Amino acid sequence: MKVSVLGYSGGYPQAGGACSAYLVTEGETRVMLDFGAGVLPRLMALMDPSALCAIVMSHWHFDHASDLLPLSYYLDMNQLTLRLVGPEEPQPLREIIALREEVSLEPLLGTREIGGLRLAAQRVIHPVPAYALKLTNAQGKVLVYTGDAAGGEGLADFCRGADLLICDASFTRAQWHEGLPHFSAAQAGELAREARVKRLMLTHFQPGADVKTLVQEAREAFPDAFPASLDLAIEI
Repeated sequence: MKVSVLGYSGGYPQAGGACSAYLVTEGETRVMLDFGAGVLPRLMALMDPSALCAIVMSHWHFDHASDLLPLSYYLDMNQLTLRLVGPEEPQPLREIIALREEVSLEPLLGTREIGGLRLAAQRVIHPVPAYALKLTNAQGKVLVYTGDAAGGEGLADFCRGADLLICDASFTRAQWHEGLPHFSAAQAGELAREARVKRLMLTHFQPGADVKTLVQEAREAFPDAFPASLDLAIEI
């Protein structure tokens, strides 16, 4: 299973970048996790979007889902359809996408298999309904992506033993306070340590973020932490 970073910015893209999007490849199976602002042209530079088996959404915030709108035009103009899996709870962007005939929308919690991958989801703490996503291949390799999260009951168990954890790490210790909708990098490291994952990728950096400090603070709890970067690809 290979994971390629197409975008990792939080809120809005950094210059030349894109918001959250991760391409997972397993044999002939290609799955996108989230589809944020700026992602569509980056995906099109790699492949025809219609070759995706599915796009799986962690939640419907604009920075994770907005490029679904121009994608729907691409599909319409080329008379194509695409499988989209996402939370059922009503959200404005979800309701717009649900009207597009080019998109086959199905419930996240009702989907178990996508091509050669098994899908699971776990509710996390965020201002809108949001879920951590888990993909497992036939060999038992596990990827977990928290999406946007500030915790969640059972999250450590959901992440337990993952080969790669991609975790929201938006804030330094100095920036973080109770009530924020995202993990600090230190909390991401603590989650990785508690869950005994093998590797930790930090993501959802706000443009201009002090990434060096974020990585340092995560590594205090989990030494094998590293930052997401554009076009980074990892085999797990």
